[in-house]
Amino acid sequence: SPVSRVVYNGKRSGGPRSPGAGSEIFTPAHEENVRFIYEAWQCVERDLRSQMGSERSLVEEYVEKMPNPSLKAFKPVDLGDLKRRNTQDAKKS
Repeated sequence: SPVSRVVYNGKRSGGPRSPGAGSEIFTPAHEENVRFIYEAWQCVERDLRSQMGSERSLVEEYVEKMPNPSLKAFKPVDLGDLKRRNTQDAKKS
């Protein structure tokens, strides 16, 4: 079956928003990247909700015609779970 991805054709918008960091230190570049991704995704979700029933689409679905065969066995990683396990391993050491 073809692989599909949602592609957003929007623009960056301003507005600072720092992640809750606990004891981690983030560089300004990291915070800017996280803010951009967060805001872009919020725009995608808003556009998806607003285009329900609308013919004109702001969000397009990208479907690869020939998916990469080496990615057939790819399994997504739960980053939250991975972070929890790494945190627990660090506490044990």
